[in-house]
Amino acid sequence: MRALVVGGGGREHALAMELHRAEAEVVAASPNANPGIERLARAMLRSDLVDPGPVVDFARRERVELAVVGPEAPLAAGLADALRAAEIPVVGPDRAAARIEWSKRFCRELMARHGVPGLPKFQSVTDLSELTSAVANLPGPFVVKPSGLTSGKGVWVQGSDFQTPDEGAVYARALLALPAGRDGLLLEEKLVGEEFSQMAFVTDSGIYPMPAVQDYKRALEGNLGGNTGGMGSYSQRDELLPFLSSDQRDRALDILRLSVAALRAEGLAYRGVLYGGFMLAPDGPKLIEFNARFGDPEALNVLSLYEPGDFAELMLGVATGRVDPNLVGFRQRATVVKYLVPVGYGSQPQPGATLELDETSIEELGVRLYFGAVEAAGAGRVKLTSSRGVALVGEASAIHEAHRRVESAIVFVKGSYYVRHDIGSPEDVAARVEHMRQLIAPGAKSSPLPLSVAAADAAPKSHGDATQVLTE
Repeated sequence: MRALVVGGGGREHALAMELHRAEAEVVAASPNANPGIERLARAMLRSDLVDPGPVVDFARRERVELAVVGPEAPLAAGLADALRAAEIPVVGPDRAAARIEWSKRFCRELMARHGVPGLPKFQSVTDLSELTSAVANLPGPFVVKPSGLTSGKGVWVQGSDFQTPDEGAVYARALLALPAGRDGLLLEEKLVGEEFSQMAFVTDSGIYPMPAVQDYKRALEGNLGGNTGGMGSYSQRDELLPFLSSDQRDRALDILRLSVAALRAEGLAYRGVLYGGFMLAPDGPKLIEFNARFGDPEALNVLSLYEPGDFAELMLGVATGRVDPNLVGFRQRATVVKYLVPVGYGSQPQPGATLELDETSIEELGVRLYFGAVEAAGAGRVKLTSSRGVALVGEASAIHEAHRRVESAIVFVKGSYYVRHDIGSPEDVAARVEHMRQLIAPGAKSSPLPLSVAAADAAPKSHGDATQVLTE
Protein backbone atom coordinates (compact mmCIF):
# COMPACT_ATOMS: atom_id res chain seq x y z
CA MET A 1 0.00 0.00 0.00
CA ARG A 2 1.25 3.50 -0.83
CA ALA A 3 0.48 5.82 2.08
CA LEU A 4 0.82 9.60 2.25
CA VAL A 5 1.57 11.22 5.62
CA VAL A 6 0.72 14.94 5.73
CA GLY A 7 2.68 17.00 8.25
CA GLY A 8 6.20 17.29 9.60
CA GLY A 9 6.12 17.00 13.40
CA GLY A 10 6.63 14.28 15.97
CA ARG A 11 3.07 13.04 15.48
CA GLU A 12 3.68 12.57 11.76
CA HIS A 13 7.02 10.85 12.39
CA ALA A 14 5.15 8.37 14.62
CA LEU A 15 2.46 7.86 11.97
CA ALA A 16 5.09 7.28 9.29
CA MET A 17 6.88 4.82 11.58
CA GLU A 18 3.74 2.74 12.20
CA LEU A 19 2.82 2.72 8.50
CA HIS A 20 6.39 1.70 7.64
CA ARG A 21 6.25 -1.13 10.19
CA ALA A 22 3.06 -2.31 8.48
CA GLU A 23 5.14 -2.51 5.26
CA ALA A 24 3.35 0.40 3.62
CA GLU A 25 5.34 2.43 1.11
CA VAL A 26 5.45 5.86 2.76
CA VAL A 27 5.55 9.23 1.02
CA ALA A 28 5.16 12.52 2.87
CA ALA A 29 4.14 16.14 2.41
CA SER A 30 5.54 18.60 4.91
CA PRO A 31 6.53 22.27 5.17
CA ASN A 32 9.80 21.20 6.83
CA ALA A 33 12.39 18.49 6.29
CA ASN A 34 11.76 16.23 9.30
CA PRO A 35 14.84 13.95 9.36
CA GLY A 36 12.91 11.04 10.90
CA ILE A 37 10.25 11.11 8.21
CA GLU A 38 12.86 11.54 5.48
CA ARG A 39 14.50 8.26 6.57
CA LEU A 40 11.22 6.41 6.08
CA ALA A 41 9.71 8.14 3.04
CA ARG A 42 10.36 7.12 -0.53
CA ALA A 43 9.41 10.61 -1.72
CA MET A 44 8.94 13.98 0.02
CA LEU A 45 7.02 17.09 -0.99
CA ARG A 46 8.01 20.36 0.64
CA SER A 47 4.79 22.36 0.51
CA ASP A 48 2.52 24.79 2.29
CA LEU A 49 -0.08 22.35 3.56
CA VAL A 50 -2.95 24.84 3.54
CA ASP A 51 -2.84 24.83 -0.26
CA PRO A 52 -4.46 21.51 -1.22
CA GLY A 53 -3.50 21.65 -4.92
CA PRO A 54 0.19 20.70 -4.75
CA VAL A 55 -0.49 17.98 -2.16
CA VAL A 56 -3.21 16.38 -4.29
CA ASP A 57 -1.00 16.58 -7.40
CA PHE A 58 1.83 14.91 -5.45
CA ALA A 59 -0.53 12.17 -4.20
CA ARG A 60 -1.72 11.46 -7.73
CA ARG A 61 1.83 11.42 -9.07
CA GLU A 62 2.89 8.95 -6.37
CA ARG A 63 -0.24 6.82 -6.90
CA VAL A 64 -1.20 7.13 -3.24
CA GLU A 65 -3.82 4.68 -1.98
CA LEU A 66 -4.25 6.17 1.51
CA ALA A 67 -3.63 9.59 3.06
CA VAL A 68 -3.33 10.39 6.77
CA VAL A 69 -3.55 14.09 7.69
CA GLY A 70 -1.71 15.02 10.89
CA PRO A 71 -2.14 18.76 11.60
CA GLU A 72 -5.35 20.76 11.93
CA ALA A 73 -4.62 23.60 9.49
CA PRO A 74 -4.79 21.43 6.31
CA LEU A 75 -8.12 19.99 7.48
CA ALA A 76 -9.48 23.51 8.00
CA ALA A 77 -8.22 24.40 4.51
CA GLY A 78 -10.15 21.52 2.92
CA LEU A 79 -7.31 19.13 2.12
CA ALA A 80 -9.41 16.07 3.01
CA ASP A 81 -12.16 17.30 0.66
CA ALA A 82 -9.66 17.69 -2.19
CA LEU A 83 -8.11 14.26 -1.62
CA ARG A 84 -11.53 12.58 -1.56
CA ALA A 85 -12.50 14.43 -4.73
CA ALA A 86 -9.41 12.81 -6.28
CA GLU A 87 -10.73 9.42 -5.06
CA ILE A 88 -7.95 9.01 -2.49
CA PRO A 89 -9.14 7.57 0.87
CA VAL A 90 -8.12 9.90 3.69
CA VAL A 91 -8.01 9.71 7.48
CA GLY A 92 -9.42 13.10 8.40
CA PRO A 93 -12.81 14.80 8.18
CA ASP A 94 -13.93 17.15 5.45
CA ARG A 95 -13.62 20.87 6.17
CA ALA A 96 -17.27 21.18 7.24
CA ALA A 97 -17.00 18.42 9.85
CA ALA A 98 -13.52 19.58 10.94
CA ARG A 99 -15.23 22.82 11.95
CA ILE A 100 -15.77 21.09 15.29
CA GLU A 101 -12.12 22.02 15.89
CA TRP A 102 -11.45 25.13 13.82
CA SER A 103 -14.50 26.95 15.19
CA LYS A 104 -14.89 26.55 18.94
CA ARG A 105 -18.04 28.64 18.71
CA PHE A 106 -19.55 26.15 16.25
CA CYS A 107 -18.57 23.27 18.56
CA ARG A 108 -20.23 24.82 21.62
CA GLU A 109 -23.38 25.79 19.74
CA LEU A 110 -23.60 22.31 18.15
CA MET A 111 -23.42 20.67 21.58
CA ALA A 112 -26.03 23.08 22.94
CA ARG A 113 -28.41 22.48 20.01
CA HIS A 114 -28.29 18.72 20.47
CA GLY A 115 -28.16 18.53 24.26
CA VAL A 116 -24.72 16.91 24.39
CA PRO A 117 -23.61 16.64 28.05
CA GLY A 118 -20.33 18.00 29.41
CA LEU A 119 -20.88 21.53 28.08
CA PRO A 120 -19.45 24.29 30.29
CA LYS A 121 -21.27 27.60 30.69
CA PHE A 122 -20.15 29.91 27.89
CA GLN A 123 -20.77 33.23 26.21
CA SER A 124 -20.09 33.74 22.51
CA VAL A 125 -18.67 37.14 21.53
CA THR A 126 -18.37 38.25 17.92
CA ASP A 127 -18.29 42.02 18.42
CA LEU A 128 -16.77 44.43 20.95
CA SER A 129 -20.22 45.71 21.83
CA GLU A 130 -21.09 42.26 23.27
CA LEU A 131 -18.05 41.94 25.50
CA THR A 132 -19.12 43.82 28.63
CA SER A 133 -22.43 41.98 29.02
CA ALA A 134 -20.76 38.62 28.26
CA VAL A 135 -18.26 39.14 31.10
CA ALA A 136 -21.09 40.15 33.43
CA ASN A 137 -23.06 37.01 32.58
CA LEU A 138 -20.28 34.73 33.88
CA PRO A 139 -20.53 34.89 37.68
CA GLY A 140 -17.12 33.43 38.49
CA PRO A 141 -13.58 33.14 37.08
CA PHE A 142 -13.51 32.61 33.34
CA VAL A 143 -11.38 31.57 30.37
CA VAL A 144 -10.88 33.54 27.14
CA LYS A 145 -10.70 31.37 24.00
CA PRO A 146 -10.27 32.46 20.40
CA SER A 147 -12.82 30.59 18.34
CA GLY A 148 -10.32 29.88 15.57
CA LEU A 149 -7.14 27.79 15.48
CA THR A 150 -4.26 28.90 17.70
CA SER A 151 -2.10 25.73 17.91
CA GLY A 152 -3.11 25.28 21.54
CA LYS A 153 -1.53 28.56 22.62
CA GLY A 154 -4.24 31.24 22.51
CA VAL A 155 -6.28 30.37 25.61
CA TRP A 156 -5.94 32.59 28.67
CA VAL A 157 -7.16 31.46 32.10
CA GLN A 158 -8.11 33.72 34.99
CA GLY A 159 -5.82 33.12 37.94
CA SER A 160 -2.79 32.20 35.83
CA ASP A 161 -2.70 34.24 32.60
CA PHE A 162 -4.73 37.16 33.98
CA GLN A 163 -6.05 38.00 37.43
CA THR A 164 -9.14 40.21 37.16
CA PRO A 165 -12.18 40.28 34.83
CA ASP A 166 -11.00 43.64 33.50
CA GLU A 167 -7.63 42.16 32.52
CA GLY A 168 -9.44 39.30 30.77
CA ALA A 169 -11.58 41.81 28.89
CA VAL A 170 -8.45 43.65 27.71
CA TYR A 171 -7.06 40.40 26.28
CA ALA A 172 -10.43 39.62 24.67
CA ARG A 173 -10.50 43.04 22.98
CA ALA A 174 -7.02 42.46 21.58
CA LEU A 175 -8.03 39.01 20.27
CA LEU A 176 -11.03 40.37 18.41
CA ALA A 177 -8.68 42.59 16.42
CA LEU A 178 -6.44 39.65 15.37
CA PRO A 179 -6.94 37.00 12.65
CA ALA A 180 -7.45 34.40 15.41
CA GLY A 181 -10.49 36.39 16.55
CA ARG A 182 -12.09 36.59 13.12
CA ASP A 183 -14.61 33.92 14.07
CA GLY A 184 -15.19 35.63 17.41
CA LEU A 185 -14.24 34.27 20.80
CA LEU A 186 -15.68 32.42 23.74
CA LEU A 187 -15.79 33.35 27.39
CA GLU A 188 -16.25 30.18 29.41
CA GLU A 189 -16.52 29.28 33.05
CA LYS A 190 -13.16 28.27 34.52
CA LEU A 191 -13.28 24.54 35.08
CA VAL A 192 -11.40 23.08 38.03
CA GLY A 193 -10.14 19.52 38.02
CA GLU A 194 -7.65 17.44 36.06
CA GLU A 195 -7.36 17.56 32.28
CA PHE A 196 -7.18 14.43 30.16
CA SER A 197 -7.27 13.56 26.47
CA GLN A 198 -9.49 10.89 24.97
CA MET A 199 -9.02 10.03 21.30
CA ALA A 200 -11.05 7.64 19.18
CA PHE A 201 -11.16 6.37 15.61
CA VAL A 202 -14.48 7.48 14.09
CA THR A 203 -16.11 5.32 11.41
CA ASP A 204 -19.53 5.11 9.79
CA SER A 205 -20.62 2.48 12.31
CA GLY A 206 -19.25 3.95 15.55
CA ILE A 207 -16.14 4.92 17.45
CA TYR A 208 -13.15 2.86 18.59
CA PRO A 209 -11.43 4.36 21.66
CA MET A 210 -7.71 4.71 22.25
CA PRO A 211 -6.13 4.79 25.74
CA ALA A 212 -6.74 7.94 27.79
CA VAL A 213 -3.72 10.27 28.08
CA GLN A 214 -2.81 13.22 30.28
CA ASP A 215 -0.99 16.05 28.49
CA TYR A 216 1.22 18.74 30.10
CA LYS A 217 0.43 22.04 28.36
CA ARG A 218 2.39 24.51 30.48
CA ALA A 219 5.96 25.23 29.43
CA LEU A 220 7.67 24.95 32.82
CA GLU A 221 7.86 22.41 35.60
CA GLY A 222 5.20 22.71 38.27
CA ASN A 223 2.71 23.66 35.51
CA LEU A 224 4.07 27.19 35.31
CA GLY A 225 4.76 29.33 32.26
CA GLY A 226 2.70 29.84 29.12
CA ASN A 227 0.57 27.36 27.22
CA THR A 228 2.32 25.27 24.58
CA GLY A 229 1.33 22.64 22.08
CA GLY A 230 2.21 20.08 24.77
CA MET A 231 5.49 19.39 26.59
CA GLY A 232 4.77 15.71 27.12
CA SER A 233 2.19 13.25 28.36
CA TYR A 234 1.61 9.89 29.99
CA SER A 235 -0.78 6.95 29.73
CA GLN A 236 -1.61 4.09 32.08
CA ARG A 237 -1.55 0.39 31.26
CA ASP A 238 -5.32 -0.16 31.77
CA GLU A 239 -6.21 2.70 29.35
CA LEU A 240 -7.50 4.80 32.29
CA LEU A 241 -5.51 7.32 34.36
CA PRO A 242 -4.61 7.38 38.06
CA PHE A 243 -7.45 9.82 38.80
CA LEU A 244 -9.88 8.60 36.09
CA SER A 245 -12.34 5.74 36.68
CA SER A 246 -13.83 3.54 33.97
CA ASP A 247 -17.25 5.14 34.54
CA GLN A 248 -15.82 8.64 34.09
CA ARG A 249 -14.01 7.56 30.91
CA ASP A 250 -17.24 6.03 29.60
CA ARG A 251 -19.00 9.36 30.15
CA ALA A 252 -16.29 11.10 28.13
CA LEU A 253 -16.70 8.54 25.35
CA ASP A 254 -20.46 9.18 25.37
CA ILE A 255 -19.74 12.87 24.74
CA LEU A 256 -17.63 11.88 21.72
CA ARG A 257 -20.36 9.56 20.38
CA LEU A 258 -23.15 12.09 20.87
CA SER A 259 -21.10 14.85 19.24
CA VAL A 260 -20.45 12.68 16.17
CA ALA A 261 -24.18 11.90 16.08
CA ALA A 262 -24.93 15.65 16.29
CA LEU A 263 -22.67 16.29 13.30
CA ARG A 264 -24.39 13.55 11.32
CA ALA A 265 -27.82 14.90 12.26
CA GLU A 266 -26.76 18.13 10.56
CA GLY A 267 -25.57 16.30 7.44
CA LEU A 268 -21.86 16.22 8.31
CA ALA A 269 -20.24 12.79 7.99
CA TYR A 270 -17.07 12.27 10.02
CA ARG A 271 -14.29 9.80 9.19
CA GLY A 272 -11.01 10.10 11.00
CA VAL A 273 -9.74 10.64 14.52
CA LEU A 274 -11.66 12.70 17.06
CA TYR A 275 -9.76 13.98 20.08
CA GLY A 276 -11.66 15.19 23.11
CA GLY A 277 -9.78 17.45 25.51
CA PHE A 278 -11.61 17.04 28.82
CA MET A 279 -11.55 18.45 32.31
CA LEU A 280 -12.48 15.92 34.96
CA ALA A 281 -14.52 18.10 37.31
CA PRO A 282 -16.04 16.89 40.60
CA ASP A 283 -19.36 16.22 38.82
CA GLY A 284 -17.79 14.43 35.84
CA PRO A 285 -16.02 15.14 32.53
CA LYS A 286 -16.51 18.52 30.84
CA LEU A 287 -15.40 19.13 27.27
CA ILE A 288 -12.69 21.75 26.91
CA GLU A 289 -12.34 21.36 23.15
CA PHE A 290 -12.38 18.93 20.26
CA ASN A 291 -9.53 18.32 17.85
CA ALA A 292 -10.29 16.72 14.49
CA ARG A 293 -7.09 14.66 14.35
CA PHE A 294 -4.48 12.87 16.47
CA GLY A 295 -3.08 14.97 19.30
CA ASP A 296 0.59 15.74 19.66
CA PRO A 297 2.13 14.51 21.99
CA GLU A 298 -0.77 12.13 22.76
CA ALA A 299 -0.38 10.31 19.45
CA LEU A 300 3.11 9.26 20.53
CA ASN A 301 1.71 7.51 23.62
CA VAL A 302 -0.98 5.54 21.80
CA LEU A 303 0.87 4.79 18.56
CA SER A 304 3.81 3.42 20.56
CA LEU A 305 1.36 0.90 22.06
CA TYR A 306 -0.44 -0.12 18.87
CA GLU A 307 -0.38 -3.92 18.81
CA PRO A 308 -2.34 -5.91 16.19
CA GLY A 309 0.22 -5.12 13.54
CA ASP A 310 -1.37 -3.90 10.32
CA PHE A 311 -1.68 -0.21 11.07
CA ALA A 312 -2.01 0.59 7.37
CA GLU A 313 -5.12 -1.59 7.09
CA LEU A 314 -6.57 0.04 10.21
CA MET A 315 -6.04 3.49 8.71
CA LEU A 316 -7.57 2.42 5.41
CA GLY A 317 -10.59 1.12 7.33
CA VAL A 318 -10.99 4.45 9.12
CA ALA A 319 -10.65 6.30 5.80
CA THR A 320 -13.30 4.16 4.10
CA GLY A 321 -15.64 4.10 7.10
CA ARG A 322 -15.45 0.41 8.01
CA VAL A 323 -12.91 -0.92 10.50
CA ASP A 324 -12.14 -4.53 11.37
CA PRO A 325 -12.41 -4.45 15.20
CA ASN A 326 -9.61 -7.02 15.39
CA LEU A 327 -7.22 -4.34 14.11
CA VAL A 328 -7.93 -2.01 17.06
CA GLY A 329 -5.81 -2.89 20.08
CA PHE A 330 -3.10 -1.55 22.35
CA ARG A 331 -0.54 -3.20 24.61
CA GLN A 332 -1.43 -3.07 28.29
CA ARG A 333 1.56 -0.89 29.15
CA ALA A 334 2.18 2.58 30.53
CA THR A 335 3.95 5.26 28.51
CA VAL A 336 5.62 8.60 29.20
CA VAL A 337 6.49 11.16 26.52
CA LYS A 338 8.85 14.10 27.08
CA TYR A 339 9.65 16.70 24.46
CA LEU A 340 13.07 18.35 24.31
CA VAL A 341 12.47 21.95 23.24
CA PRO A 342 14.54 25.10 22.64
CA VAL A 343 15.33 27.16 25.71
CA GLY A 344 12.60 29.75 26.18
CA TYR A 345 9.93 27.72 24.38
CA GLY A 346 6.47 28.89 25.41
CA SER A 347 7.46 32.55 25.54
CA GLN A 348 10.68 33.49 23.69
CA PRO A 349 12.24 30.37 22.15
CA GLN A 350 15.90 30.52 21.24
CA PRO A 351 16.38 28.51 18.02
CA GLY A 352 19.64 27.27 16.57
CA ALA A 353 21.02 24.97 19.28
CA THR A 354 22.58 21.73 18.00
CA LEU A 355 21.79 18.48 19.78
CA GLU A 356 24.00 15.39 19.65
CA LEU A 357 21.94 12.19 19.85
CA ASP A 358 23.20 8.74 20.74
CA GLU A 359 20.20 7.01 19.14
CA THR A 360 21.62 3.51 19.62
CA SER A 361 21.98 3.93 23.38
CA ILE A 362 18.51 5.46 23.62
CA GLU A 363 16.96 2.53 21.74
CA GLU A 364 18.86 0.01 23.87
CA LEU A 365 17.03 1.44 26.89
CA GLY A 366 13.73 0.59 25.22
CA VAL A 367 12.96 4.26 24.56
CA ARG A 368 11.60 5.46 21.23
CA LEU A 369 12.78 8.71 19.65
CA TYR A 370 10.66 10.87 17.36
CA PHE A 371 11.73 14.07 15.61
CA GLY A 372 9.61 17.19 15.60
CA ALA A 373 10.62 20.67 14.42
CA VAL A 374 14.33 20.02 13.87
CA GLU A 375 16.77 20.20 10.99
CA ALA A 376 19.39 17.57 10.19
CA ALA A 377 22.87 18.79 11.11
CA GLY A 378 25.10 15.85 10.22
CA ALA A 379 25.46 12.32 11.56
CA GLY A 380 23.88 12.03 15.00
CA ARG A 381 23.04 15.74 15.14
CA VAL A 382 19.96 17.90 14.73
CA LYS A 383 19.38 21.62 15.06
CA LEU A 384 16.45 22.93 17.07
CA THR A 385 14.12 25.46 15.49
CA SER A 386 11.61 27.51 17.50
CA SER A 387 9.18 24.69 18.35
CA ARG A 388 9.21 21.22 19.93
CA GLY A 389 12.29 19.33 18.82
CA VAL A 390 12.80 15.73 19.94
CA ALA A 391 10.36 13.44 21.74
CA LEU A 392 11.44 10.52 23.90
CA VAL A 393 8.85 7.82 24.65
CA GLY A 394 9.31 5.34 27.48
CA GLU A 395 7.16 2.23 27.89
CA ALA A 396 6.93 0.04 31.01
CA SER A 397 4.46 -1.77 33.24
CA ALA A 398 3.81 1.37 35.32
CA ILE A 399 3.95 5.13 34.79
CA HIS A 400 6.80 5.75 37.21
CA GLU A 401 8.95 3.13 35.47
CA ALA A 402 8.28 4.62 32.02
CA HIS A 403 9.22 8.02 33.49
CA ARG A 404 12.53 6.64 34.77
CA ARG A 405 13.31 5.09 31.40
CA VAL A 406 12.93 8.43 29.66
CA GLU A 407 15.06 10.14 32.31
CA SER A 408 17.77 7.52 31.75
CA ALA A 409 17.61 8.16 27.99
CA ILE A 410 17.86 11.94 28.29
CA VAL A 411 21.53 11.68 29.31
CA PHE A 412 22.29 10.48 25.77
CA VAL A 413 21.20 13.83 24.32
CA LYS A 414 23.88 16.52 24.54
CA GLY A 415 23.34 20.22 23.88
CA SER A 416 21.26 23.19 24.99
CA TYR A 417 17.56 22.38 25.44
CA TYR A 418 14.76 22.40 27.99
CA VAL A 419 12.69 19.43 29.15
CA ARG A 420 10.07 19.03 31.86
CA HIS A 421 11.50 16.34 34.13
CA ASP A 422 8.29 16.24 36.19
CA ILE A 423 6.17 14.72 33.41
CA GLY A 424 4.94 11.35 34.68
CA SER A 425 7.04 11.54 37.85
CA PRO A 426 5.67 9.75 40.94
CA GLU A 427 5.46 13.05 42.81
CA ASP A 428 3.54 14.85 40.09
CA VAL A 429 1.11 11.98 39.45
CA ALA A 430 0.46 11.61 43.19
CA ALA A 431 -0.26 15.35 43.43
CA ARG A 432 -2.84 15.07 40.64
CA VAL A 433 -4.56 12.17 42.36
CA GLU A 434 -4.64 14.14 45.62
CA HIS A 435 -5.96 17.19 43.79
CA MET A 436 -8.98 15.23 42.57
CA ARG A 437 -9.46 13.67 45.99
CA GLN A 438 -9.65 17.10 47.59
CA LEU A 439 -12.08 18.38 44.95
CA ILE A 440 -14.39 15.41 45.38
CA ALA A 441 -14.24 15.45 49.20
CA PRO A 442 -13.16 18.95 50.35
CA GLY A 443 -11.28 18.88 53.62
CA ALA A 444 -10.59 15.16 53.37
CA LYS A 445 -7.43 14.05 55.09
CA SER A 446 -4.60 13.39 52.68
CA SER A 447 -4.00 9.68 52.25
CA PRO A 448 -1.40 7.61 50.42
CA LEU A 449 -4.18 5.30 49.20
CA PRO A 450 -5.02 5.63 45.51
CA LEU A 451 -8.20 7.41 44.44
CA SER A 452 -9.21 4.23 42.60
CA VAL A 453 -7.76 0.83 41.84
CA ALA A 454 -6.35 2.33 38.62
CA ALA A 455 -4.16 4.72 40.62
CA ALA A 456 -2.13 1.80 41.95
CA ASP A 457 -0.37 1.76 38.58
CA ALA A 458 1.07 5.21 39.30
CA ALA A 459 2.35 4.51 42.80
CA PRO A 460 5.95 3.24 42.96
CA LYS A 461 6.16 -0.18 44.56
CA SER A 462 9.85 0.11 45.37
CA HIS A 463 12.83 2.40 44.97
CA GLY A 464 14.82 0.02 42.77
CA ASP A 465 17.92 1.30 41.03
CA ALA A 466 18.07 2.26 37.36
CA THR A 467 19.29 -1.18 36.30
CA GLN A 468 16.30 -2.89 37.87
CA VAL A 469 13.91 -0.51 36.16
CA LEU A 470 15.53 -0.81 32.76
CA THR A 471 15.50 -4.60 32.75
CA GLU A 472 11.83 -4.78 33.79
